[in-house]
Amino acid sequence: MRLVSSLLFCVIYIPHIILGGGNKLVVSDLRRIEYQIGLKLPILLQLIYQLHTNRYYRNLFYHRLGPVKSAFIQWYRPGDRYFCISATTKIGVGIWIAHPYATIINADSIGSNFSCIHCTTIGATKKGRPVIGNNVALGANVTIIGDVHVGNNVTIGAGSVVVKDLPDNCIAAGNPAKVIKYNEPRE
Repeated sequence: MRLVSSLLFCVIYIPHIILGGGNKLVVSDLRRIEYQIGLKLPILLQLIYQLHTNRYYRNLFYHRLGPVKSAFIQWYRPGDRYFCISATTKIGVGIWIAHPYATIINADSIGSNFSCIHCTTIGATKKGRPVIGNNVALGANVTIIGDVHVGNNVTIGAGSVVVKDLPDNCIAAGNPAKVIKYNEPRE
């Protein structure tokens, strides 16, 4: 039913398709969340479906377009006001954010295949903003703040507060977050 309603209202997404339909980052994000529909759909149909039904995805889509392009279309089909991504944050391919209610992302850069859940805060201090590597997964209610470097292939447990650098290939948890286990490198 949601797919049918998305197709019925697809006319309102023509500007979205024109401005960002071919963007490789948009396509990579859609590939990462395509399982949500339960059907293997062409990218264009997935884009229409996600834009129509997923307000969190719209925030990410507008971030991918950039502030100038998104200013033209964001006003009539806004995203979620409780999910904020800083315009200056550089995000790699394939981001997956599950129900990011009350999530703030203000990092210097985030690598490829990043995933997080609700109530996440990635924020700046006077010393700087976090830099997050590739293949990083955050549990619910994680806070990463300041000039912190999170390595590649890192998993951070729910409720953790990261205020110091984390090395590659580890699992960290706690307040303040500490490495609790090292993993074999993921490919």
